[in-house]
Amino acid sequence: MADLSSRNPDWWRQAVIYQVYPRSFADADGDGLGDLRGVTERLDHLATLGVDALWLSPFYPSELADGGYDVADHRDVDPRLGTLDDFDAMAAEAHRLGLKVVVDIVPNHTSHQHPWFQEALRAGPGSAARERYVFRRGRGAGGELPPTDWQSVFGGSAWRRVPDGDWYLHLFAPEQPDLNWANDEVRADFRTTLRFWSDRGVDGFRVDVAHGLAKDLSEPLRDVGDLGATGEEALLRVEPGTHPYWDRDEVHEIYRDWRKIFDAYSPPRTAVAEAWVPDARRALYARPDELGQAFNFEYLQAGWSAEELRRVITGSLATARAAGASATWVLSNHDVVRHTSRLVLLPGTDENAWLLSGGTAPALDQEAGLRRARAATLLMLALPGSAYVYQGEELGLPEVADLPAEVLRDPIWEQTGHARKGRDGCRVPLPWTTTGPSYGFGSGAAWLPQPPSFASYAVEAQAGAEGSTLELYRTALRLRRKLLEGETLTWTPDAPAGVLDFARTETWRCVTNLTAEPVRLPPGEVLLAATPLPETGVLPPDTTVWLG
Repeated sequence: MADLSSRNPDWWRQAVIYQVYPRSFADADGDGLGDLRGVTERLDHLATLGVDALWLSPFYPSELADGGYDVADHRDVDPRLGTLDDFDAMAAEAHRLGLKVVVDIVPNHTSHQHPWFQEALRAGPGSAARERYVFRRGRGAGGELPPTDWQSVFGGSAWRRVPDGDWYLHLFAPEQPDLNWANDEVRADFRTTLRFWSDRGVDGFRVDVAHGLAKDLSEPLRDVGDLGATGEEALLRVEPGTHPYWDRDEVHEIYRDWRKIFDAYSPPRTAVAEAWVPDARRALYARPDELGQAFNFEYLQAGWSAEELRRVITGSLATARAAGASATWVLSNHDVVRHTSRLVLLPGTDENAWLLSGGTAPALDQEAGLRRARAATLLMLALPGSAYVYQGEELGLPEVADLPAEVLRDPIWEQTGHARKGRDGCRVPLPWTTTGPSYGFGSGAAWLPQPPSFASYAVEAQAGAEGSTLELYRTALRLRRKLLEGETLTWTPDAPAGVLDFARTETWRCVTNLTAEPVRLPPGEVLLAATPLPETGVLPPDTTVWLG
């Protein structure tokens, strides 16, 4: 059995980490917003599920211009979510249950309500306070044009003008001004933040927008032109490490500095980069003297194709191995359409157009979606490396695509002039019970409305129910821990077309049928199947089995 305990400094290499989006997990005080006491009260669900750690998305003071990623104080708790004492109680309970605690850290930007930014606005052009951010004069005769053509990830210009005529950079929402990481005060403050949470017992950090901190701020600032301002495609069209504000070589100096802090603790604190960069560049963030791990978005973006998945899996393992890291695998998170729905969207489908249609164009076969999601889960959990599970996927939750416009909270909706619906559909609060105004999420209505269908997905409905998705996860995670050995896999030669077949050890083999027809099942004892097998020796379509 793999040693994933706190005694092992490498526990993270093959761990299962459960992402908690606090505002949508559990509401203890009945105000409709999830909170830290709610998380604490539901930690037994994670322990029973069998995960090794929880990753807590931002819980810091925020006006929620971007779901909590607009942080007004990196070393405190949003009063609506609780207090530092509540955080300490949650961490202590997690550790008592054998769970590690990973927190989101948001170093690329702050909230516009952050004391530093408010000071910068008061201080005026050319002040030291403005040097903590990226302020510039505009172009044009009167400075009325943005300093560059840089675009926000959420749509529109990445610059906003303030009353005194300066413009400030915001690669995301206007309420999220970018920090200037060439400023020594910024670097020192984040060192303090890392120590603050590490001293409170945090075991690791998920680094938001890890590829965005370093910018080319040499004068004159340069336009990106037709490179494209966002996304990996822009990085593929420039010399690696030279884009004006994404994935610059200088960013790695920051993380080498952070690693010294992480390694000063026993065991060392872990870190994982959210870096939307090409595969080869992602390995740099995962080096042992930097963050140690980086999210593998190629896997999340891969279609339901054996050929494509095998290529991504093989490449990801090689990239991680070259970096001295372990691979990471993820199917859903707070930024993407839940994979129960996504995996049955036809290749080439415009996901945003589908969301704008309320999930009706095309209408999805929910049963087929759940079948693929279960198969994809067993495949993911059999791969070497660590797996990240997003809250609610253990219940088989689909995307809530039909949220009406009047309840949407994601800034993408407003900032794009209602052209992009945003990410609210994967952030709808969890159902814990089959009845109640918010299905056990809280004592009243939730901050985003849950559809009536959530009753059948509730923990209460699935716990102990043979064949339920929740019980599949529980069984798979229990088995995985027993079967883990080493960090390699061996592809089975001559597997049928459309079938992924690999061995992890002499006694553990994973086979996934991604075709539309049944295939013959290889010999071996069936340890676990994603869906019941109707006949011996046959593997149905869209099904994964573990063989012993």
